[in-house]
Amino acid sequence: GGRVWTLRQDPDRLWYTVYGEEEEDGRPAEAAKPDGAETDQILRDYFQLDVGLPALYCAWGAADPLFRKVAGDFPGVRVLRQDPVECLLSFICTSNNHISRITAMIERLCQAFGRRLCRLDARPFHAFPSLSALAGADAEARLRALGFGYRAKFVSGSARAIVEGLGAEGLRRLRAAPYAEARRVLCALPGVGAKVADCVCLMALDKAEAVPVDTHVWRIARQRYGAALGGRSLTPRAHQEIGDFFRGLWGPRAGWAQAVVFCADLRKGQEPAGSRDRAWGGRGRDSCGDGPP
Repeated sequence: GGRVWTLRQDPDRLWYTVYGEEEEDGRPAEAAKPDGAETDQILRDYFQLDVGLPALYCAWGAADPLFRKVAGDFPGVRVLRQDPVECLLSFICTSNNHISRITAMIERLCQAFGRRLCRLDARPFHAFPSLSALAGADAEARLRALGFGYRAKFVSGSARAIVEGLGAEGLRRLRAAPYAEARRVLCALPGVGAKVADCVCLMALDKAEAVPVDTHVWRIARQRYGAALGGRSLTPRAHQEIGDFFRGLWGPRAGWAQAVVFCADLRKGQEPAGSRDRAWGGRGRDSCGDGPP
């Protein structure tokens, strides 16, 4: 929302501070005093706090014994509701990439093209760039200089296609469109395939049934669930089949359930070899009513 927030969570509350823009003389930002109800609503919307997780975990666990095994270690996995433009252009950067490099790329993107918001603890913070900034004639060359490689063409090209086509508001209005239509519109943009489209559908366009499928999710479907899906490569048909499999298993919020299983798989991959199965066979919850919302 063009603001800088710090947040702290305890067992009962989520505490936050919103910082205003720094002064013209460069003095550090001070805590702003925006309307409390407004800022509360921004956080409720961004973290989708009105979605009650305990009942969903209970339903997913009842339908899927494997989910029930991992859920106890990951009780609060929540899908964000991001700005569609920021979500789309960020996920274009994830192609053939890893998290630490993606994070650094998006940081450079914001520093080079975004408006400076404030400085906290001697660190400057910038807003995500506007579409117009990334659609400029020199944007692709500047992105390549920042280390974006072939993704530079897709970031600037998609920004330009949105500016010249449906616009930022048109992209946001896809929240009200059917999942298949939103996916189709996104896949027509430069550098957007099925996986990126599903990520944006899930995390920005209110399509809770969208299941982003990459090689990790494909492997989970085949190895953990014994689903003979997708042939030998991740074709568009394979994306559809794997998504349909998990939608059939977990229901209309399958994308949220997949996020929990994905977290468990990441944990498994980061642990020493002798303990990797703990995340998949460790403690689970037998009851459905406890745990944080």
